Amino acid sequence: MYNSLEEYVNNNQEKKFVVIQGLGFVGSVMSLVCANAISEDYAVIGVDLQTPKSLHRISSLNNGTFPLQAEDPKISLFFENTKANKNFYATFDESSYSYADVIIIDINLDVQKYSKKDYSLDSYNVDLSGFQRAIQAIGKKCKENALILVETTVPPGTTVNVVKPIIFSELKKRSLTTENIKIAHSYERVMPGPNYIDSIQNYPRAYSGINDHSADAAMSFLETIINIEECDLTRLNCTTSTELAKVLENSYRATNIAFAVEWSRFAEEAGVDLWSIVKAIRVRKTHNNLMFPNIGVGGYCLTKDPLLANWARKTFFGSEDDLKMSIKSVSINDQMPLFAYKRIKNVFGSINNYKVVFLGVSYRGDVGDTRFSPVESLLKLVETDTNKIVIHDPYVKKWEETGINTVTDLNDVFNFNPDLIIISTAHSFYKSEEIISKILNLPKCMIFDSVGLLNEMQIEMLSVHHTVSVIGRGNASS
Repeated sequence: MYNSLEEYVNNNQEKKFVVIQGLGFVGSVMSLVCANAISEDYAVIGVDLQTPKSLHRISSLNNGTFPLQAEDPKISLFFENTKANKNFYATFDESSYSYADVIIIDINLDVQKYSKKDYSLDSYNVDLSGFQRAIQAIGKKCKENALILVETTVPPGTTVNVVKPIIFSELKKRSLTTENIKIAHSYERVMPGPNYIDSIQNYPRAYSGINDHSADAAMSFLETIINIEECDLTRLNCTTSTELAKVLENSYRATNIAFAVEWSRFAEEAGVDLWSIVKAIRVRKTHNNLMFPNIGVGGYCLTKDPLLANWARKTFFGSEDDLKMSIKSVSINDQMPLFAYKRIKNVFGSINNYKVVFLGVSYRGDVGDTRFSPVESLLKLVETDTNKIVIHDPYVKKWEETGINTVTDLNDVFNFNPDLIIISTAHSFYKSEEIISKILNLPKCMIFDSVGLLNEMQIEMLSVHHTVSVIGRGNASS
């Protein structure tokens, strides 16, 4: 659409500029939401690192192809709008920050794990160096009155202990005042999948600032992109509060999942179906968010947020105590692929030299998000038994974390005549009548549903000809 950042800026001088730092699963979609703001016509710039992966994403965005796949029609609609309005440009040029009225930080902050069984501070590492460099890049270029809005999930205390000192230091180096800069935190609740856009635009938000005018500026901006007629903006008293809210929210969910994982193993031992049990319990309103068992936890947040909270508690606030229940949940969830593998061996016996099909590599259904997918761990375990493996995913052509090119044609998958089919991702596509019919017509094989995708009727239908096992379901059908 534009040949350069300078051309884009010159053609949008009358507009306010919003710069998104990070064009991953959050930043790319956040860019679309800002470019399709409810009550403001923004000029949006997405900035990412100058890496091969990022450069491909930048090129795709500028050439009219949205680089992420998901079952949300609003993504295509919003992206087409940005192309028609010519109000979105992607680049690696950090001079973009100098034009920004609002800068949104949507970059990764990962945890390096050394063990899956014990998450004391010496078994994982929170490295803030990359995050600090990203903040420095902003501080070196930003206006002295810009709004810097941190959306990245960070250890509680990061905005005041890391972001604020760096920004203030860089402003002072440029002989600029620190009185007018606005620094705020507001965590997103992005959920890749069919409601991708709505999880940003039509979902409640909590926000805060390092002072009142920062919080006021954050509220004024969020009101232009969030549908405040349908969802609330909740103001908390400081940035540490919203940072803690984010990791607490995700730690609760991670613990809920770990709870279901424990009970799934009990249900299997007791020979009962935990799926039907949970459904029966969920009719009670106080228990309607009880989780179902699955292959494990993936994605960016639940795999690490309890660890971020625990690290912050000790590093920033000097506590000697651990968040024991929360970090234990991470350990349980990280080991779930091992439990799934043991379940396969316990039900089906040896799978040595079996032909195995994996249906899905994403950590979540109906989206091509493979970040920290538990399928990777299960695959590595199955590979100790056999190298006759075919992998399919309708949303992932190349599995970046493994370098594997998936098989795109399901006919090729089923012509493989597998001995074992592992349903490893809950893509709706896999429970369609067409796919169930194709599986039904295969030579007798074993089917392991590790995500509870199949419904009761499908299980009964497939069990007439195949051996079917569902995680959390105590009796294998044959």
